[in-house]
Amino acid sequence: MSKTTHILRPRENPKLMSIIIPFYNEEEVIPLLQTELNKFVQTLPCPCELIFVNDGSRDRTLMLLDAWAANDSRIRLLGFARNFGHQTAVTAGLDVACGDAVVIMDADLQDPPDVIHAMLAKYREGYDVAYGQREMRVGETVFKRFTAWAFYRLMRRLVHPDLPVDAGDFRLISSECLHALRSMRETHRFLRGMVAWVGFAQTPVFYKREARAAGETKYPLRKMLKFAWTAALSFSPLPLRVSLILGVIIAFVGFLAGAYALSVGLIHFFMPEFRMPYSSGWASIMTLTCLVGGAVLISVGVLGEYVARIYDEIKARPLYLVSYRRNLDQQ
Repeated sequence: MSKTTHILRPRENPKLMSIIIPFYNEEEVIPLLQTELNKFVQTLPCPCELIFVNDGSRDRTLMLLDAWAANDSRIRLLGFARNFGHQTAVTAGLDVACGDAVVIMDADLQDPPDVIHAMLAKYREGYDVAYGQREMRVGETVFKRFTAWAFYRLMRRLVHPDLPVDAGDFRLISSECLHALRSMRETHRFLRGMVAWVGFAQTPVFYKREARAAGETKYPLRKMLKFAWTAALSFSPLPLRVSLILGVIIAFVGFLAGAYALSVGLIHFFMPEFRMPYSSGWASIMTLTCLVGGAVLISVGVLGEYVARIYDEIKARPLYLVSYRRNLDQQ
């Protein structure tokens, strides 16, 4: 929960709820998802719209979603012109959502739809964000659970101190928080950090994360590391500060090596009979050269990552391009 104190104003159920689901190569899970969602929406105390965003899938995902949407007017379907990434797909859903409350969830059914009822209860209490916090992760290896544990705690230290641990994008947000998020149009997006940054009254909803219903994970270790790097660079200058600290440490090591070499030379000059260990060969020179060169290259590389992101921002390209719509305004 955010450390900022908020006055909670109880509210009624939303007049309309929007449920945003991004899809990327999920043809195997769509029949299962359709069954679960059709049962779930009948239990909601308010009408809802389902916003499906196809993130440039290479399989039959778009065709299956289009057939589903053709028979259900509650579904609003967007198809990207190419793959723009999970966070951008969620952003597209946020841009077209019309609900007083908006839920973000994945298509793989690891986040059970029934948890939304608990989120709605928090919404009625006056909270603007109710995020799902995992108490248990079913069907995942020890390595996966450890890397996920480390990822969230590292992001809490690098990105935002109020970033909740063990919480993905599965959450409910109010229209007030949605309006704030829509105003943030940066290219490299980390929505969990953006939601933490905008503030508002936030609270967890604890649940057990189920195993993936079908298909394969879209976040292997390589993508998770890339995601963490993007989040760190987007929200924190810490990598730059680390490179500065590294440079100071290398400079200090060089100063100590120089002072030692000078002291050994002076002692040998004034007291030739006194011997101290001293290496004047290529090994010491190469070691210091590699240390200094490595520190410089690391610092330049980190700085280059920030410059590259500035370059992406000033181009001001659209975050995504839509090539297909159904049950949406075609303009």
